[in-house]
Amino acid sequence: MKFFAVILLLCLAVFSAPAQKAPAPETGSRKEPDTASRTQPDPADAAREQAELSRALAEAGTSPVDYIRALENHLAKYPDSPQRAVIEKALAKAAMDAGDNARIIRYGEKALENEKPDNLQLLDRVTRALLDEGGPDASKRALEYAKRLEQDAAAMNPAEPQGHLSPAQWLEQLARTQARGLVLEARATGNLGDAAQAAALATKAWQTWPTSEGAREKAWWLAKQGRNAEAVECYAEAFTLEDPHSTEQDRAQDRRRMGELYVRVNGSEKGLGDLILRAYDKTSAVMSARLSDLKTKDPNAGASKILDFTLPPVNGGEPLKLASLAGKIVVFDFWATWCEPCRIQHPMIEKLRERMKTDAGVVFISVDTDEDHSLVPRFLRDQKWNGPSYYEAGLVRLLSITQIPTVLVIDPKGRTSSRMAGFIPQRFEDMLEHRIIEARQAGPGGPG
Repeated sequence: MKFFAVILLLCLAVFSAPAQKAPAPETGSRKEPDTASRTQPDPADAAREQAELSRALAEAGTSPVDYIRALENHLAKYPDSPQRAVIEKALAKAAMDAGDNARIIRYGEKALENEKPDNLQLLDRVTRALLDEGGPDASKRALEYAKRLEQDAAAMNPAEPQGHLSPAQWLEQLARTQARGLVLEARATGNLGDAAQAAALATKAWQTWPTSEGAREKAWWLAKQGRNAEAVECYAEAFTLEDPHSTEQDRAQDRRRMGELYVRVNGSEKGLGDLILRAYDKTSAVMSARLSDLKTKDPNAGASKILDFTLPPVNGGEPLKLASLAGKIVVFDFWATWCEPCRIQHPMIEKLRERMKTDAGVVFISVDTDEDHSLVPRFLRDQKWNGPSYYEAGLVRLLSITQIPTVLVIDPKGRTSSRMAGFIPQRFEDMLEHRIIEARQAGPGGPG
């Protein structure tokens, strides 16, 4: 759950930070350090604060309301806590989980004052909360955060995927985030009275990455200017675009507004069906071109099943097209350079692979999950691991690998037959062999 991540962040930041020593006066300086710089935190006071907050968090459990209350009560009692900024950031995250717009704004804006430029989610949520609040002042602040969201996403390195995204997924996420920032800029700009500029910003958002949200935003501000025929076409694009972030409720609303405006322009809905078909052809062509472009940068663009993926090798050689393993049992060993248990488990897998090397129906694949690939080749040399290893290239996200080491056994039909997270050294080889035998019972065939 998100709360556990928040609690962990808070506890690590608050309670592992050492007390800072007062700086020594500069040589030759006649300026005396101020009182605050000479005062060192009392270890007993710090321990007392730590104990109280730990107890309050334990009592709050996983309740968003209780968790927020515990942190706010703590700040009320310790307003000068040296880790106040960290606590306020944790409150912002908790408010996001709870959907509490007032606190998202209150604590999120404080956190963003000193936040590094890659906290895109916090920027997004604070901007939306301000726009939901309404009013000129909130819209002005939202506009600044929306610009920052777009600019921060544009500044991130497209060649360094994060969060176990494949290169294509990372490029898409960055483009979507930039488009999202432009959409929010459009909304804030329109709320401040400039519908023409709002429509222009929404157009730029669509050009950055086509989304139903972008088309919908453009349609809204075109209609505000009385450009209803153009607005109808944009609502049709929002309605027909295959956008996973657009809900059925969104599409129903797009259909209703599209119909209302079309009737206002044409007197009836006659011909609307043809317009929708043209919009479908247009959006399909746009997204097909986007996917083709991404595939030139990443062969896994659009991959949605295990056997769709191609894994890049760690130490040169040919990439591994998993489609070539259809009909076989595939044993994936997911590991990382920082994982101590992986160093014990991997040789056991290698031993089993050697024992089963004459069985052409079973394939063992070693998959590294490090985000920093520069560490991996040397690690393999130091560990003297035999056989090829591959980078995960998005498989971790697809397969929801949340613990390292993890061993997945895929049956001949391409389905996950077994998931072994962690391992028992004394029984691991026998357990894995048994899981392979179980997977064999699925029988041969293509991916299911």
